[in-house]
Amino acid sequence: MLFTDLGLKAEILRAIAEQGYTEPTPIQQQAIPAVLAGRDLMGCAQTGTGKTAAFALPMLDRLSAAAPRRKGAVRALILTPTRELALQIGESFDAYGKYLKLRSTVIFGGVGQAPQVEAIRKGVDILIACPGRLNDLIGQGHIDLSDLEVFVLDEADRMLDMGFVHDVKKVIAKLPKQRQNLMFSATMPKEIEQLAAGILQDPA
Repeated sequence: MLFTDLGLKAEILRAIAEQGYTEPTPIQQQAIPAVLAGRDLMGCAQTGTGKTAAFALPMLDRLSAAAPRRKGAVRALILTPTRELALQIGESFDAYGKYLKLRSTVIFGGVGQAPQVEAIRKGVDILIACPGRLNDLIGQGHIDLSDLEVFVLDEADRMLDMGFVHDVKKVIAKLPKQRQNLMFSATMPKEIEQLAAGILQDPA
């Protein structure tokens, strides 16, 4: 199977061809059609299996095909446990979305918030964030997630290990009921199953 068989837009195929991608990995083969169809998804995958592309490519496709619910709204949120991961995911979105008019930004703690707030003020379609800083900025009124269309919880088991589950639940409470949810975890401990059951609706 090739990426060209998955029904992705020409602009996305062009961007990933430049990255040297031709054949999707198993998680990409299974996840991309489900996400394109608008389904919720539970993906069990280790880091390094290409899971970022498994959610980023179909998300970019869907977001670029439809108008936002509200002009200037944050349309997609990817929650990830560490700054390193957030930056990697941000780079992937920049590469895959190179020929699309969607803007993404990365926010995390441990650095001054002013540049992050400025980026959000200018308008962001896709927000890649660590939970602590995200909750700070929501609390300060800089971020409104009420028109979100897609929510991704990445590395859910690491969120649990690092003690972020309370922060994650705080974020979820701010999201609209009508949204697509994608969750990825390398392992499936009981707490993650419970969290998934509370977030996902009839997932693939």
